[in-house]
Amino acid sequence: MKALLPVLLLLASMAGNTQPPAPDYIPANHTSIKIQPILHGTLMLEWNGEVIYSDPYGGASRFQNLPAPSMILITDIHGDHLNPETLLAIDTESATFVVPQAVADQLPEEITSKVIVMKNGESRKVNDILIMAVPMYNLPESEDSRHTRGRGNGYVLHLGGKNIYISGDTEDITEMRALKDIDVAFVCMNLPYTMDIDQAASAVLEFRPAVVYPFHYRGQGGLNDIEGFKQLVNKGSDQIDVRLRNWYSE
Repeated sequence: MKALLPVLLLLASMAGNTQPPAPDYIPANHTSIKIQPILHGTLMLEWNGEVIYSDPYGGASRFQNLPAPSMILITDIHGDHLNPETLLAIDTESATFVVPQAVADQLPEEITSKVIVMKNGESRKVNDILIMAVPMYNLPESEDSRHTRGRGNGYVLHLGGKNIYISGDTEDITEMRALKDIDVAFVCMNLPYTMDIDQAASAVLEFRPAVVYPFHYRGQGGLNDIEGFKQLVNKGSDQIDVRLRNWYSE
């Protein structure tokens, strides 16, 4: 048994190795915005004392070395966005939840007292941060689509003088193309749930964020070609900073 102990310890450490990639920093008012990719569509934004988790998913170990959130955004009801097991395992004592009504209806009872419900098109300040809930849905629209209009929210946050867009699960919709003055965008691209890289690149070239992160890029066929996405975007504009990060460090 003693001879096996080092091997068992090594396997245990490998199983728990869910450390996210190194964070990025975006210059902003007061202090830089820290951007921490975590997993799939999950990320953390930290700015001026605010810690924002978006769609926390993947279990508590993903967050063990991160500060506790002051705000949690949830975009939709699917398990890679609304993940009760993760929500109940992390420290949400000081967190305000910003969610669409469909998510609020499914949150654990322990959380419901901390919830602010927003619907598509609504803007409000939460923790003194201006948030706009924007549509996210599939095309063509149908009642049985994976993401119906109005059920989920994408979000635009105004942090430190910067506008940050989190797409949620969406296709190449007119509301995304109509976005203005976006400094940082997180854009999904995984078939058959959201967009392919051609649709995503076309939309990004329309609303032209200063920085774009492809995320949520694992679909039924594995990981999407984010290198190909970058090439498509930069072929259309060398002014858009396409940042490729590993969102699947499992």
